[in-house]
Amino acid sequence: MPKRFTLAEAQGMIPRVERLMRDAVALKTDFDEAERVIRAFSEKIMVMGGTLVDRRQSVDSRARREAAAAMLRTAIEQVQEMGCVVKDLDIGLVDFPTMFHGEEVYLCWKLGESAIEFWHGVDEGFRGRKAIDKDFREHHEGESAQ
Repeated sequence: MPKRFTLAEAQGMIPRVERLMRDAVALKTDFDEAERVIRAFSEKIMVMGGTLVDRRQSVDSRARREAAAAMLRTAIEQVQEMGCVVKDLDIGLVDFPTMFHGEEVYLCWKLGESAIEFWHGVDEGFRGRKAIDKDFREHHEGESAQ
Protein backbone atom coordinates (compact mmCIF):
# COMPACT_ATOMS: atom_id res chain seq x y z
CA MET A 1 0.00 0.00 0.00
CA PRO A 2 1.48 3.41 -0.94
CA LYS A 3 2.28 6.00 1.69
CA ARG A 4 -0.27 8.74 2.18
CA PHE A 5 0.57 12.11 3.67
CA THR A 6 -1.18 14.79 5.64
CA LEU A 7 -0.60 18.29 4.33
CA ALA A 8 1.68 19.01 7.30
CA GLU A 9 3.75 15.86 6.68
CA ALA A 10 4.14 16.63 2.99
CA GLN A 11 4.99 20.26 3.69
CA GLY A 12 7.69 19.15 6.13
CA MET A 13 9.31 17.12 3.36
CA ILE A 14 9.53 20.01 0.90
CA PRO A 15 13.09 21.13 1.80
CA ARG A 16 14.52 17.65 1.10
CA VAL A 17 12.30 17.05 -1.94
CA GLU A 18 13.25 20.47 -3.31
CA ARG A 19 16.99 19.73 -3.03
CA LEU A 20 16.56 16.39 -4.75
CA MET A 21 14.36 17.83 -7.50
CA ARG A 22 16.76 20.73 -8.16
CA ASP A 23 19.51 18.14 -8.56
CA ALA A 24 17.30 15.98 -10.79
CA VAL A 25 16.32 18.89 -13.06
CA ALA A 26 19.99 19.91 -13.43
CA LEU A 27 21.02 16.31 -14.12
CA LYS A 28 18.29 15.97 -16.73
CA THR A 29 19.64 19.10 -18.42
CA ASP A 30 23.15 17.59 -18.39
CA PHE A 31 21.80 14.33 -19.77
CA ASP A 32 19.86 16.10 -22.53
CA GLU A 33 22.88 18.21 -23.52
CA ALA A 34 25.16 15.15 -23.69
CA GLU A 35 22.51 13.35 -25.74
CA ARG A 36 22.33 16.32 -28.14
CA VAL A 37 26.11 16.23 -28.63
CA ILE A 38 26.04 12.47 -29.26
CA ARG A 39 23.24 12.84 -31.84
CA ALA A 40 25.10 15.67 -33.59
CA PHE A 41 28.23 13.52 -33.65
CA SER A 42 26.30 10.58 -35.14
CA GLU A 43 24.70 12.83 -37.78
CA LYS A 44 28.13 14.22 -38.67
CA ILE A 45 29.46 10.68 -39.19
CA MET A 46 26.46 9.81 -41.39
CA VAL A 47 26.94 12.94 -43.51
CA MET A 48 30.73 12.91 -43.71
CA GLY A 49 31.20 9.18 -44.05
CA GLY A 50 34.79 8.09 -43.56
CA THR A 51 36.34 11.46 -42.69
CA LEU A 52 38.14 11.89 -39.41
CA VAL A 53 36.00 13.05 -36.51
CA ASP A 54 36.85 13.81 -32.88
CA ARG A 55 35.96 10.50 -31.22
CA ARG A 56 37.11 11.81 -27.82
CA GLN A 57 34.23 14.29 -27.81
CA SER A 58 31.77 11.46 -28.41
CA VAL A 59 33.33 9.24 -25.76
CA ASP A 60 33.33 12.12 -23.25
CA SER A 61 29.72 12.93 -24.05
CA ARG A 62 28.67 9.31 -23.63
CA ALA A 63 30.44 9.12 -20.27
CA ARG A 64 28.78 12.39 -19.19
CA ARG A 65 25.38 11.11 -20.31
CA GLU A 66 25.78 7.81 -18.44
CA ALA A 67 26.98 9.55 -15.26
CA ALA A 68 24.06 12.00 -15.40
CA ALA A 69 21.62 9.13 -16.00
CA ALA A 70 22.91 7.19 -12.99
CA MET A 71 22.77 10.21 -10.68
CA LEU A 72 19.34 11.16 -12.04
CA ARG A 73 18.00 7.66 -11.32
CA THR A 74 19.35 7.91 -7.78
CA ALA A 75 17.72 11.32 -7.16
CA ILE A 76 14.35 10.11 -8.50
CA GLU A 77 14.56 6.90 -6.48
CA GLN A 78 15.23 8.88 -3.30
CA VAL A 79 12.11 11.00 -3.88
CA GLN A 80 10.05 7.90 -4.64
CA GLU A 81 11.37 6.04 -1.59
CA MET A 82 9.94 8.86 0.54
CA GLY A 83 6.52 7.98 -0.91
CA CYS A 84 6.29 10.84 -3.41
CA VAL A 85 5.43 10.58 -7.10
CA VAL A 86 7.74 12.40 -9.53
CA LYS A 87 5.51 13.69 -12.34
CA ASP A 88 7.58 16.03 -14.51
CA LEU A 89 11.34 16.59 -14.51
CA ASP A 90 11.17 19.58 -16.84
CA ILE A 91 9.32 21.69 -14.26
CA GLY A 92 10.10 19.71 -11.10
CA LEU A 93 6.56 18.49 -10.43
CA VAL A 94 5.97 16.16 -7.47
CA ASP A 95 2.76 14.70 -6.03
CA PHE A 96 2.14 13.47 -2.48
CA PRO A 97 -0.66 10.88 -2.18
CA THR A 98 -3.37 11.63 0.39
CA MET A 99 -7.01 10.79 1.02
CA PHE A 100 -9.82 13.33 0.67
CA HIS A 101 -13.41 12.36 1.45
CA GLY A 102 -12.37 8.69 1.19
CA GLU A 103 -10.80 9.04 -2.26
CA GLU A 104 -7.08 9.00 -3.07
CA VAL A 105 -5.90 12.35 -4.43
CA TYR A 106 -2.56 14.11 -4.72
CA LEU A 107 -1.13 17.08 -2.93
CA CYS A 108 0.64 18.86 -5.78
CA TRP A 109 3.92 20.79 -5.52
CA LYS A 110 6.13 22.30 -8.20
CA LEU A 111 9.76 23.34 -7.89
CA GLY A 112 9.88 27.03 -7.00
CA GLU A 113 6.67 27.00 -4.97
CA SER A 114 7.32 27.83 -1.31
CA ALA A 115 4.49 25.64 -0.01
CA ILE A 116 1.98 23.02 -1.07
CA GLU A 117 -1.10 25.01 -1.99
CA PHE A 118 -2.84 22.74 -4.50
CA TRP A 119 -4.29 19.26 -4.86
CA HIS A 120 -5.84 17.27 -7.71
CA GLY A 121 -7.52 13.97 -8.39
CA VAL A 122 -5.40 11.01 -9.44
CA ASP A 123 -6.69 11.23 -13.03
CA GLU A 124 -6.74 15.03 -13.29
CA GLY A 125 -3.08 15.96 -13.34
CA PHE A 126 -1.46 19.37 -13.10
CA ARG A 127 -4.15 21.14 -15.15
CA GLY A 128 -6.77 19.96 -12.66
CA ARG A 129 -5.07 21.55 -9.66
CA LYS A 130 -7.40 23.06 -7.11
CA ALA A 131 -6.49 25.40 -4.28
CA ILE A 132 -6.34 23.79 -0.86
CA ASP A 133 -9.29 25.23 1.04
CA LYS A 134 -10.86 24.78 4.46
CA ASP A 135 -12.84 21.70 3.36
CA PHE A 136 -9.69 20.02 2.11
CA ARG A 137 -7.72 20.90 5.25
CA GLU A 138 -10.47 19.45 7.47
CA HIS A 139 -11.18 16.29 5.46
CA HIS A 140 -7.91 14.98 4.07
CA GLU A 141 -6.09 12.12 5.75
CA GLY A 142 -2.62 10.65 5.83
CA GLU A 143 -1.63 7.10 6.79
CA SER A 144 -2.29 7.55 10.49
CA ALA A 145 -6.02 8.05 9.85
CA GLN A 146 -6.45 4.79 7.91
